[in-house]
Amino acid sequence: MNMPAEPPKRTRRTKGGLTLVDVARVAGVAPITVSRVLNSPEKVSPDLVQKVRSAIERTGYVPNLLAGSLASTKSRMVAAILPTIAGSVFIDTVQALTESLAGAGYQLILGQAGYENSREDELLEAIIGRRPDGIVLAGIMRSAQGRRRLQASAIPLVETWDLTPTPADMLVGFSHEDIGQAVAEFLYQRGRRRVAVISASDERAQRRNRAFAQAAVRLDMQGRDGTIPFHTISAPGTAAGGRAGLRALLAAHPDIDAVFCSSDMVALGVLTEAHKLGIDIPGRLAVVGLGDHAFAAELYPALTTVHLDGRAMGQIAAQFLIDRIAGKHIPEVVRDIGFTIVERESA
Repeated sequence: MNMPAEPPKRTRRTKGGLTLVDVARVAGVAPITVSRVLNSPEKVSPDLVQKVRSAIERTGYVPNLLAGSLASTKSRMVAAILPTIAGSVFIDTVQALTESLAGAGYQLILGQAGYENSREDELLEAIIGRRPDGIVLAGIMRSAQGRRRLQASAIPLVETWDLTPTPADMLVGFSHEDIGQAVAEFLYQRGRRRVAVISASDERAQRRNRAFAQAAVRLDMQGRDGTIPFHTISAPGTAAGGRAGLRALLAAHPDIDAVFCSSDMVALGVLTEAHKLGIDIPGRLAVVGLGDHAFAAELYPALTTVHLDGRAMGQIAAQFLIDRIAGKHIPEVVRDIGFTIVERESA
């Protein structure tokens, strides 16, 4: 009976790291078998898969993914580009992407493009140069240069957290304009007539705000000067920004009776400052957030907010990429998952 070889011993004088051949020798199989287990395990018997993986574990071997990608044209990597990895709004999407892609044998890597002076084009160029199997973008690719690079690379792309009839490739998201209009109508139906906005400065929030203001003016919810009061803070919005925003709005527009916030975190700041100032919520002032984070229902008063299904976006985006990489036809490349206004005590 042939026993597997012992893991090769490395000394300081040994040049190079462990190779696929070393793993094959320890497992007692041919190098091509190790390669198949690494790249196409479904084509290898379970016994051989277990034998090779045991040898990999014993030797500490890490496959050269770049070399493998050159041979197979697949990196088994998907890149996600986010405005920020610090904010909580994208957590559910990233988690769902990670889980769904891992189930199909892919790993997710993250890149942060930023809000102000976005590095999206620069980051996209670096990612394309490393040839991932797919790219997920939190937002819409608005750069003409970025679109050209993606089309030239033929790397599948899914845009998320937004909506357009002309996606660069595939898209799953919702309409920010529809959200703005729906929140204005929601507040009008609940008797609010002097609405205001505290919002981060990012482009998507500004589109929501414009739609909110247009609907509010149409419903005669503007101030005495005929405008909708706005207070803009740096993106991503914070609780501190919400507190400062409410103070500024009340100083300039003491008659406002509702505030639409660009995120639940901003709304948290508004609720905190209102409590400090002794302002009754919702009697004197209604507050609406966006995101429906876990803490929103636990605040006092509980926060009325716009629910966005970040998890569904991640799952659908992952499936789009998995199917496209496998060469499957995707009949519906634009998926609008919509949104829901969750009514709680604050409005």
